[in-house]
Amino acid sequence: MWTVGAVLLVMTILGIYFSREPDIFWVNRSADSESAILGVSTTDTFIRVAETLLDKQGGYLTNDKMPPSVFLDNIPSWELGVLTQVRDLGRVMRDDYTRSQSQSKEDDDIAIGAPKFFFDNNSWVFPTTESEYRDGLESFIDYRRRLLNGDPETQFYARADNLREWLSQVEKRLGSLTRRLGNSVVTSRINDDLAGDPSAEAAGAQPDVVNVRTGWFQVDNIFFEARGSAWALVHFFRAAEFDFARILADKNAEASVRQIIRELEASLAGLSSPMILNGGGYGLFANHSLVMANYLARANAAVINLRELLDQG
Repeated sequence: MWTVGAVLLVMTILGIYFSREPDIFWVNRSADSESAILGVSTTDTFIRVAETLLDKQGGYLTNDKMPPSVFLDNIPSWELGVLTQVRDLGRVMRDDYTRSQSQSKEDDDIAIGAPKFFFDNNSWVFPTTESEYRDGLESFIDYRRRLLNGDPETQFYARADNLREWLSQVEKRLGSLTRRLGNSVVTSRINDDLAGDPSAEAAGAQPDVVNVRTGWFQVDNIFFEARGSAWALVHFFRAAEFDFARILADKNAEASVRQIIRELEASLAGLSSPMILNGGGYGLFANHSLVMANYLARANAAVINLRELLDQG
């Protein structure tokens, strides 16, 4: 009996330890503002975010099949949020940041590394998720090394249109997360999927009212997925401040980026409650999902404003 109790106590302590979210780290710049190498901040931050995903306390938990990790779902949801942002930025680096034109050759290392992060995030053997992601990391590390060494074949193009491509991905992710978080209290919504285009069609029948209420056991998962996305985006926007500094200054858009970072940082404030509460909108108890949705909606509004600024000539 004592042995069982001791094992349960150890598992509980490990579960609490593994469930701690990593702190925000300071984004590096390769040198002072006059001689900084374009792309190093973004690439280095991408690498460090991915390394944190794999090497944080407890390691990568999503594909763990042993206790206590197998009983944890909050941090695996957080990992999914981080991974989604890593995948989006990796794709943009492959298709836009490292290519001068639509018909130009893609960077060899990025072309190899970026798809690695699209491997199944829940594979625990032959091959493991971690091994695939580490292979992808090695390719990005090689690209960073070539940037720092001044290899003339290694390029990073900090252009307004390239930044807009990434922001369009961020806008979609934040918009989706905001709606999913809001569904913690909404039972249904009017179907507006085809609104605004009289000639729009859908493959299947479209009901007038759609049931969207989040299941009780999914509320905390969506919340922590949003926290993971916000954590990764804080770092990626700080890196963009460095690598796209001239573009942002030319468009007078630095304040927009700072506002996005501020909202994302606010969404990552420490939790005072031992569990994610799902009270009604005007109920007695808090609704953490709605608070998170508020911060992400404000960040998304700033992202939309930033894209509009970059669209202007």
